[in-house]
Amino acid sequence: MVSDADKERLKQLDARIAAAKSARKPKPHSEEHYSQAHLAWRMVIELVAGLGIGFGIGYGLDYVLETLPIFLVLFTLLGFAAGVKTMMRTAKEAGSLAQAKQAEDEGN
Repeated sequence: MVSDADKERLKQLDARIAAAKSARKPKPHSEEHYSQAHLAWRMVIELVAGLGIGFGIGYGLDYVLETLPIFLVLFTLLGFAAGVKTMMRTAKEAGSLAQAKQAEDEGN
């Protein structure tokens, strides 16, 4: 059985753990434009990465198969489409996070 003294020590330990966890919580951004700029750069990088990968694959296929730059154009367009799709997914994710935060703020 657990004695009363042990129960009291456990309660004190729980309080110390809760205090330590609350001290380690990340502080919210004081400037909203910082997170928006981060999101914008992420979207730009996703688009450029899609274009670069598509260009690389298309150029490689054209070089190996010794064809006209048909694969280069085709895969660059496919890379652009993939980049846009990834950007849209990121925008949707950011929108749903913003809606959840707004609902949480209204609930409090």
